[in-house]
Amino acid sequence: MRRRLGKGNPTPSIQNLKCHVRLTQVFDIICVGHFCIDSIILPNRKAPYIILGGSAAYVSLAAKNLGASVSVISKIGSDFPKAYIWWLSQEGIDLSGVAKLSEAKTTSFELKYNDDLSERNLRLTNRAKPITVEDLPNSVEAKAIHIAPVANEIPYGVAEKLKNCAEFLSLDPQGLIRVFDEKGNVTYGTLMNKRILELVNIYKSSLEEIEAVTGQRELKSAIKSVHDFGVETVMVTLGMKGAVLSIEGTLYNIPAYKPNKIVDPTGAGDAFIGGFLAEYVQGEDSRWCACVGSTVASAVVEGVGPTFFGDKAEIHRRARVLYEKGN
Repeated sequence: MRRRLGKGNPTPSIQNLKCHVRLTQVFDIICVGHFCIDSIILPNRKAPYIILGGSAAYVSLAAKNLGASVSVISKIGSDFPKAYIWWLSQEGIDLSGVAKLSEAKTTSFELKYNDDLSERNLRLTNRAKPITVEDLPNSVEAKAIHIAPVANEIPYGVAEKLKNCAEFLSLDPQGLIRVFDEKGNVTYGTLMNKRILELVNIYKSSLEEIEAVTGQRELKSAIKSVHDFGVETVMVTLGMKGAVLSIEGTLYNIPAYKPNKIVDPTGAGDAFIGGFLAEYVQGEDSRWCACVGSTVASAVVEGVGPTFFGDKAEIHRRARVLYEKGN
């Protein structure tokens, strides 16, 4: 599967009002979902790292690092640090679709990892208001739109409208299946409105998440279940075991690239899809795109939060190593 498409140039800015703005160009990728303030608690460190978080941050920065033009549609609160806005703008992320609400707080999570970083406890501490159809910019057009909720902030109607605004629609359903108890602790429930799968061309989730979405514990059965909704490309990330890519039912194993070190595993899956989409909009074949996604994921875990995505040339070098393993 190959698509030959062009590129654009981002115009970083932010609106301190409820959207109703016009995105003035066709972006390679528009990511929809809430920016977050993350409190990351790592072993052998007393104080948490307070840092920019949310799938939208990891996806957009990963894709921009590889040369894609990227815009974000999100909502933030008055507590969202100005330094984060400056950071995203300096990186070239278009923020004209971000609404800053003075009477609200930003979605925030506490992420506490165990000693070997293999497990974490995720707790929601604040939740911003959902994104509504009325919040969408009057003019939205992109080669790819990635729907990346973290706390049930994207209803079906928003996805339905965005479907007609891009050449293809991508989904990470993690924020649609999260259930929060009275203390904010996160578990997985079911995907309440599976019709959203009928809208998307590309699906990405973890193994645990696709089991929750489909009710299928066997990987191939779960992937088939997603394909049955009409999704052409399905990806399931498997941590250090790599990922599985399925294109209309044909499966490919995508190896993981061993990172130099693992500092913070947060956002690896989001970096994966950001890397995948950045290559996909340039017309590259899907297996190559997934190899790039895998190597971007291997880079982001070498830093804390969304601070390190690796040199583009090095990402492509690592991806060639993985790609050639499959030839």
